[in-house]
Amino acid sequence: MKSNSLLSIVFCLNLVGCGSLPQQVQTHPVEPDNSSGKANESVSSGIIRTLYAQYDKWKGVKHVDGGLDQSGIDCSGFVYVTFKERFYKTLPRSTELLAEHGRAIALQQARPGDLLFFKTGLKKRHVGIYMGDQKFVHVSSSRGVMISELQNPYWEDAYWQARRVL
Repeated sequence: MKSNSLLSIVFCLNLVGCGSLPQQVQTHPVEPDNSSGKANESVSSGIIRTLYAQYDKWKGVKHVDGGLDQSGIDCSGFVYVTFKERFYKTLPRSTELLAEHGRAIALQQARPGDLLFFKTGLKKRHVGIYMGDQKFVHVSSSRGVMISELQNPYWEDAYWQARRVL
């Protein structure tokens, strides 16, 4: 009789667990643990792989102002879609609002997944996602979704700020 009671309790506990709200799956911790270099390296590697997978999916998709799908997308739309699809995080849709989101960091502190902002005209702003190794993925107005080097003189001159949102 004791055995049946114990089985009933275990069964009920399992039912309670199944009835809870589903947990959101994340590909990495939101705030990586800074206590271990290996843990940070592992998180960064996962983010880099995720960003390259997203790039492979979107590579060459043309720039369209206000676009949000594979028929055309703009820079803030690409950031919005990437973070929603790959990191399960909803960010603001405009570059202006993204530039105020998260916390400002020095470019030297940038790690994969951080947002990089550029002033590309008198009032024009541009955003991309840092991939590590001085590279970032973004949507070029002339070449669509692509990866660029931060050392490119154009991007060096246009650099404005970096922000951590993960």
